[in-house]
Amino acid sequence: MKPRRLVYEGKAKILYEGPEPGTLVQYFKDDTTAFDATKKAVLEGKGVLNNRISEFVMSRLSEIGVPTHFIRRLNMREQLIKEVEIIPLEVVVRNVAAGSLSKRLGIEEGTPLPRSMIEFYYKNDALHDPLVTEEHITGFNWASPQEIDDIVALAIRINDFLSGLFLGIGIKLVDFKVEFGRLWENEFMRVVLADEISPDSCRLWDTKTGEKMDKDRFRRDLGGVTEAYAEVARRLGILNDQTSGDRKGPVLVK
Repeated sequence: MKPRRLVYEGKAKILYEGPEPGTLVQYFKDDTTAFDATKKAVLEGKGVLNNRISEFVMSRLSEIGVPTHFIRRLNMREQLIKEVEIIPLEVVVRNVAAGSLSKRLGIEEGTPLPRSMIEFYYKNDALHDPLVTEEHITGFNWASPQEIDDIVALAIRINDFLSGLFLGIGIKLVDFKVEFGRLWENEFMRVVLADEISPDSCRLWDTKTGEKMDKDRFRRDLGGVTEAYAEVARRLGILNDQTSGDRKGPVLVK
């Protein structure tokens, strides 16, 4: 088999050259990091769960007209995606105070926000992804005013959809991080959702118990990280519970 050309390797994913021009293969690793990669671990099966959850969410978003880089899932760990020019911003949508927002502003974690809030962070590991304003974004030409408008409009639509999706399975969407890219089609360019949407990039709390079902379980040494991710997948209908035979525990639906 011809070896694939590695395009980029991040903390949790690897991008390989795709089978067709303009495509990439996105591989989900089991590697888990926090606090600018000062805390690291390998959690067996996490990449498989994130691949399937992200596939599910991206597919549902595409169905309601949100443009994404997702094409199809290739196997348990890989997706075929469209090659995009990543806009160097992490876009965080917040519904409930948590994480860095609580620390910065002294708001008790779990406090509902008066409205959903969108924050921009400059995507730069060496600078620890600093919080930036639209003035910074346009002034340094990371994105144009029109692109910012497109990003905000898409982020609001994604938040509205995901909030309802998760609420329907007993999960509160506290906040989430997304990235966007420029997809070029001949001379035409449009902004599309890229990267992933999974418990690695969302804060998800059980609506009844408040139990964390996301990466905060790793950040805060709560344990049961992959079990929590598997529970999210089960509620989304991605996992089947096996009650007979030799198999033990939930298995992924093909």
